[in-house]
Amino acid sequence: MKDPVTAVNGITYDRESIQQRLLRAKDTTCPVTKQPLPKDSDLTPNHTLRRLIQAWCIENAEIGVDQIPTSKSPLYMFHIFKLIRHLDVPQLQIRTLKKMEVLVGESQRNQRCMVEAGVINAMVLLIIRCFKEGRSNGLEEALRILHLIWTPTAENKQLVKGNFEFLESIIWVLQSGVDNHVDVKSQAVLVLKMMIEFVSPTLLETLKLDFFKQIVKFSSSLNSNSEIRKKRTTELIFSLLAHLCSCADGRAQLLKHAAGIAMVSKKILRVSPATDDRAVHILSLISKFSATQCSSSRDVEGWDCVEASHGASSKLWKAY
Repeated sequence: MKDPVTAVNGITYDRESIQQRLLRAKDTTCPVTKQPLPKDSDLTPNHTLRRLIQAWCIENAEIGVDQIPTSKSPLYMFHIFKLIRHLDVPQLQIRTLKKMEVLVGESQRNQRCMVEAGVINAMVLLIIRCFKEGRSNGLEEALRILHLIWTPTAENKQLVKGNFEFLESIIWVLQSGVDNHVDVKSQAVLVLKMMIEFVSPTLLETLKLDFFKQIVKFSSSLNSNSEIRKKRTTELIFSLLAHLCSCADGRAQLLKHAAGIAMVSKKILRVSPATDDRAVHILSLISKFSATQCSSSRDVEGWDCVEASHGASSKLWKAY
């Protein structure tokens, strides 16, 4: 026990341990009494017990026991509401974003509080504002916070589903020469990969060829030490392809490209499980909606896809 806190039932726990239990368990109960313990229970620091623990640590310092760092005050809603208000003050914006970034990294409880307080919506609005004003200050922090606290609730899905301005803002980040462009664009790719799952097909159809060229160009520009970034970019591309192949025009364009099916098949088992899943899904969509007899050029392409699917299946079978 490092940071003793007392719950509403009078039992003292270690803060991190009880917070993890309250966050993860469906039916939260006291580990000692088995009585119900609300997820939003107030946890009061037990200063007396903490002083005793610190005294014991000091007494046993010679045998390698480290002192416990000073406990941090818990984050409450009014703290977050205050930070959100500070985002509208230009002089405080960067400092506020950095403070939020630190809070996000401290605990899952902080992340949950920030989601409940509406920080996701605040970050989306801030990113759109940066796009409209053509500035990059605070953009990297806002994108990182959004990615770290993103929770796919119905409200958040609706926030990005048909939000053309937000999608346009992310595309602007990928296409512009912003400061620290590699880090900022890497965060933009992560956010785009996250939102692609929920964006409406109608919105995706508005994407122009230059956008996809920019994604590929950005992926190619990453050096050999950026394998993780390359993997994430490839996952994003395949997520986009999977969504585009859900409509007839998207499938037709992929089949029209001479290297389309070959490229999808080649990436299976070479990048990541997420890419494998999307690649197989793409092949299954095209196979499902292709003609069953080879009577036209489109049918020939369809049969090429069926053969590619068989090849992909063979690769997966050998792997397992």
